[in-house]
Amino acid sequence: MSMGGAMVCIAKTDVLVVGGGPGGLACATLLAQHGLDVVLIERKPAIGPKVCAGGITWHGLIRMVPETLIERAFPEQAIFSDRQQLVVRRNNPIIATVSREKMGQWMARQAEDAGVRIWTSTRLVACGEHQARLDREGRGECILKYAHLVGADGSNSRVRRFLGVATENMGIGLNAMVPKDLPRMEWHLCPRLFGSGYAWIFPHSGVSSVGAYADQRCCSALHLRTRLLQWCDEHHLALQATDLRAGWVNFDYQGVRFDKGYLVGDAAGLASGLTGEGIYPALVSGQAVARMILDPAHPADELARLVRKHRRHQQMALVAGRFPQLGAVLMELLLLLLRWKLIDFHALEMAD
Repeated sequence: MSMGGAMVCIAKTDVLVVGGGPGGLACATLLAQHGLDVVLIERKPAIGPKVCAGGITWHGLIRMVPETLIERAFPEQAIFSDRQQLVVRRNNPIIATVSREKMGQWMARQAEDAGVRIWTSTRLVACGEHQARLDREGRGECILKYAHLVGADGSNSRVRRFLGVATENMGIGLNAMVPKDLPRMEWHLCPRLFGSGYAWIFPHSGVSSVGAYADQRCCSALHLRTRLLQWCDEHHLALQATDLRAGWVNFDYQGVRFDKGYLVGDAAGLASGLTGEGIYPALVSGQAVARMILDPAHPADELARLVRKHRRHQQMALVAGRFPQLGAVLMELLLLLLRWKLIDFHALEMAD
C-alpha cells in the first residue's frame, strides 16, 4: 500500500498489545499460550528499562520469579517518620529487589517462546476501528488490523486517550541508582517534604535505588526533585539532580474493559495511590484481561480483589493529600498500629 509515495505495510493479528511492561507481557503471553496470534509493540528499542524502585513483595511476586532475578531480599523493613522509628521483621522476605530491565527481558523471552511477535522501536501513531497506524523506526509505517486492542502503555497511555478515559489522579516518582551497596531497605515518611508520599532506599546488587514518591497535588516534579535532594543532604546521601529520572504513577482507575479495547496496569490506573506499587497490579490485570478476551464471561475475581485493595489505597491517599495535617497524624497512627501489631505490613501491599 502506498501513502504519499511511501510504501506502508499492512498486517493483521488477533490481539494488539501496546506496551512491553509486565502487564502487557503477561497479557500477551497468556493469550499466545491459548493459541491467539498476538503482536506486542514497544516504543523503546529494548524491553525492560523503566523508572522504578524495583521492589516486589512476598505475597505478590517473590515466589513467582526465578531466584536468579532476585538481587536482594529483606525480611526486615525500616520505617521512619518525624516522631518514630520502627523495624518490621518477618521470617520470610517482606520485599525483594529486582532489576526491571532483567525482569522485562525474562518476561519477553517467555512471551516469544509462547509465540508473541514483539516489535520494539514501534510507536502507536493512531487508532481507528479495529486497526492501528504504527511507525516502525527504520522500517516505515504499518497498518495493523486487530480484533482486540490492549493498552499497557503506562501512565501517559495513548490507548487510554483513544478510549476516551480521562485521568485526574496521578502521582510522581523520582528515582536514581546510586553506586552504594546500602545495608537495609528503608521507608521515610516526611510530610513536610513529601506530603502523603515518602522517600525510599531500596538496595539492589552493588547499587541502591534512592527516590521519592508524592501525589501530584502535593508538589510538582520540579518541587519533588528539590525536596528529594534536600532530604538526601539531610541523610548524607550524595545525589546529583542529573542522576534523577521521573515517572508518572496513574492511580485513576475507571475499569479495564471498554467498548473499543482494554487497559491494564498503569494505563488502567491500577498502581497504588498510596505507595506507587505497580508491578503486581500490572501482572494481575494483564492476566485478567487476557482471560476476559479468551472468555468474555470470565468473572475476573482476581481483578475484583485487586480493585478493592486499590480503592482503599486511593481513599487513604486522597484524604492525606486533601488534608495534609490529618495525613501527618494518620502516618504516625499507622506506625503505631504496625508497632503494636494491630495491622500487618502486608496491609500496605497491593497483593492479597
